[in-house]
Amino acid sequence: MDRHEMKKAAEEIRKMTISAIAEAGYGHIGGSMSICELLAVLYGYILKIDPSCPQKEDRDRLILSKGHCGPALYAALAWKGYFDRELLKTLNQNDTRLPSHCDRLKTPGVDLSTGSLGQGVSLGIGVALGCKMRGMKNHVYIIVGDGEMQEGQVWEGIQFAAHRRLDNVVLIVDDNKRQLDGWVADICNSFDLAQKFSAFGFTVFHADGKDCGEIYDALIMAREAEKPAAVLLDTEKGQGCSFAEAADFNHYMVVDHEMAAEAIREIDRRMEEELKK
Repeated sequence: MDRHEMKKAAEEIRKMTISAIAEAGYGHIGGSMSICELLAVLYGYILKIDPSCPQKEDRDRLILSKGHCGPALYAALAWKGYFDRELLKTLNQNDTRLPSHCDRLKTPGVDLSTGSLGQGVSLGIGVALGCKMRGMKNHVYIIVGDGEMQEGQVWEGIQFAAHRRLDNVVLIVDDNKRQLDGWVADICNSFDLAQKFSAFGFTVFHADGKDCGEIYDALIMAREAEKPAAVLLDTEKGQGCSFAEAADFNHYMVVDHEMAAEAIREIDRRMEEELKK
């Protein structure tokens, strides 16, 4: 795989996300930024999907359990061709098809409605079990936040997936170190997630969440595992967007057009530097 093309896709999704949030004037930018590389790899190289047939029965499923980061998912879906990019300008507007949190009844390509943290994991594992019972050979990818891992039902679902040996489950943790009101380590320390997943019966993989190549390699190995798999991504909240990275509170921010334009210029300069290497 061309790792430069992966990174280019990630930056395009990042710019589209920033622009969409600026159109709304506000949004969940911190956690949206930290999954742009992941979404580029998933939608560009991993997921077995067909944008021309979003409900294709044997497709892979993608569940964004941290559903407040819908803006990044919408950008990835538009980038992939599920709907016109112009629709991103309606994010969070009245009667939009792109609400603040993911809604499968509104947005083409969204497999499950999410937003109540923790529930997406349970729902996704239920989908995986259903696919298994129907003899399908697809995979279910579930993106969960590190703060979200504090929800008890997440671990109930993980235990159930391991018990049923759901090798079609790939659970991806966006380990960006921060949650709504502070640092995860201060609020409720996760301790060693890899040890916890292993103890619960998962195969565990690690990747630098800024490195598309590492993400790709980890997802390929996870897909081929003979047990449910967890991919732990080392990310940064606000990743790749300087004003979001620098903010003391970046879970949800007011974003104006000037801030967005400068951030996009910085991204473009960064990509130009990449090309020179």
